[in-house]
Amino acid sequence: MAAPHDALPLEHRPAGAPTARPLRDAFHLPARDTSVAVARARVLERLREWYVDEESSADAQLLMSELFTNAVRHTDSEKVSCELWVIGVRLRLEVTDEGGSGPLMRPRIPLGAGPGDDEGENGRGLLLVSVLADDWGIRKAQPGDPDATAGHAVWAELECRRTHGSLPVPTQRWPAPTEN
Repeated sequence: MAAPHDALPLEHRPAGAPTARPLRDAFHLPARDTSVAVARARVLERLREWYVDEESSADAQLLMSELFTNAVRHTDSEKVSCELWVIGVRLRLEVTDEGGSGPLMRPRIPLGAGPGDDEGENGRGLLLVSVLADDWGIRKAQPGDPDATAGHAVWAELECRRTHGSLPVPTQRWPAPTEN
C-alpha cells in the first residue's frame, strides 16, 4: 500500500475507484514519559470520532504507546510528532522523533521469540509492534517533515473496521448521522 503522502489525490483516481476521503490527525507532544498517555488518549478520541471499532482502536492505542515510548527513550528529542490516518480499511500510525541517538535500524526478530522470553524489557516493544501491525517500518525524516533535522519516522499499519456510527462519540464536532 502506498504511504498516505504518496496516495493519489481523489481527482486523479481511476473511474470507479473508491472515493472514501482519508481521515488524518497530526499532533506534537513533549518527548516525556508522561506524554505517552496523552498520545494514547488522543488516538482513542480520534478513532471514536471516526467510528473505528473497539478492537482496532485498542490495537492502535497500544501501537502508539510503543512507538511513542521508543521515541522518548531512544532519542534526544524535545518533541515527538504523531500522525494518524484512516484510509479506507487501513489505519496508519506514524511517530517522528528529532533524532540524536545515532542510526536507527529495524531489528531482526528471532523466529519463535515471544513476549514470554527472558530477554529483558528492551526489544519487546518492537516485537509487540511486529505482532499487532500488518506492516511497519522505519525511515529517516523527510524534508517535508516538521522534525526533518536528524530524526526518524517509525510507522505501523493495520486493518481497521469502522462501525459507521454505532459507537458513542463523546467529543463530536458535528451531529452524528441519524437513522430514518
